[in-house]
Amino acid sequence: MFQHLTRTPARRLAAWGGAAALVVGAPLALAGPAHAAASAGNTVSYATTCVPPAIAGLPPQHGTTQAKISLSDTTPTAGETVTVTFDIVQAASGNVSSFTVPAGSVSASGDVQLSGASTAQVQVAASTADVNNPAIPPGGAFPEIKLTGTFVAPATGTINFAPDGDTISVAGTNTVCTVDTPPAPTSNSLTVTIPNNRTATDTPQQGPAGTAVSVTGAGFTPSTTVTIAGFAGTSGTGDVTQVTSDATGHINGTLTVNAPTTTGIIAFEGSTYDPTKAAAPMPFTVTATVKPGDLQQTLNSTVLAGTLSMTQTGSTVTMTPVNFGTGGASTGALNTVTVQDYRGGTTGWTLSASNTPFTGPGASIPAAALSWTPACTTAAGSPSTCVPGSAGAVGATGATLASTPAGTLTGGSFTVDAGLSLAVPTFAAPGGYSSTLTLTLA
Repeated sequence: MFQHLTRTPARRLAAWGGAAALVVGAPLALAGPAHAAASAGNTVSYATTCVPPAIAGLPPQHGTTQAKISLSDTTPTAGETVTVTFDIVQAASGNVSSFTVPAGSVSASGDVQLSGASTAQVQVAASTADVNNPAIPPGGAFPEIKLTGTFVAPATGTINFAPDGDTISVAGTNTVCTVDTPPAPTSNSLTVTIPNNRTATDTPQQGPAGTAVSVTGAGFTPSTTVTIAGFAGTSGTGDVTQVTSDATGHINGTLTVNAPTTTGIIAFEGSTYDPTKAAAPMPFTVTATVKPGDLQQTLNSTVLAGTLSMTQTGSTVTMTPVNFGTGGASTGALNTVTVQDYRGGTTGWTLSASNTPFTGPGASIPAAALSWTPACTTAAGSPSTCVPGSAGAVGATGATLASTPAGTLTGGSFTVDAGLSLAVPTFAAPGGYSSTLTLTLA
């Protein structure tokens, strides 16, 4: 297709009632498993020795620290980042100096010791917002200080968190405190959960009561009993079968849907529903039940695939004139192109264009002097989405005007436009110049 360009001088299921309920129906809650809320942990006490800065000229101070460890999540999945808060509820030592500690000058850092599935240390520190102490007179106690850090949950297991040493900073001087008999008591713990990668599909997804539904799935624990059951709204229907996953975690079973109220099918490990061991619910719709003596007719219809095509609103573009001796941009607008992709397949399309040099009265302007700013619009309901090409030069080598990506189902109707600009030399010979723009759809 050609356009002649002329420049003229003018849902998850979260609870199952238990094995017995598989027969009589069980209540189900339409919610997925949620991680535990932040846990404040227990306040623990431990003997501590604090060494004042050398400038104070004081011996080590012995006392008891009270602290607790808070966790943003006590059931994270592997790889999840957990915020750890070390709360020094009561420091082992107060202001042992003979001067008043200024307000807003007390900060701290420290460590949290892990045990169990991980033995690492988490470094924590007070944020700027937490440096807000009142003035502390000689002999006064330090205020409660919160130190925070982060921890990435390992693959699996239970991890215990205990306070470790801390350093209290006052006006640039440090008092270093250590646990006399490490480790300190455990203040909090978490258990890492394994991500649920179980999936399942049902075929068919509708039919009359009595339909045998094939259920296949993957991601289940190998060689494990998997229950396949029907449900209606928020309750089990009593339609149940069990299969055993193979060595790769795949399942293949058949559930006969007898309950006319069935709205879906669920597959989960064991006999008691656990959302962390279940695939997402599968839809199933019960159609009219066939009674003895009823007659049935099968209705067949066909959707015919069409073609990929394009049309344009015109074939000539008249661009704005420029003055001899001045030159500059001669502008215009591409005639609107409508692309119709009615193939109904999975492939996308690309609309590109190239142009010849602008020839005039014994002179020419290079093809690459033409540039554009593409735009495209997707008609409502189209499976694909139109993406405009990049602004820039067109020229003999060509450029992309618009495109749509490949997908599970592609197609639709699209309108494509572009603003055009020709860079005319300052002393281009007076007269009309013409170029041919060729549009290619593939």
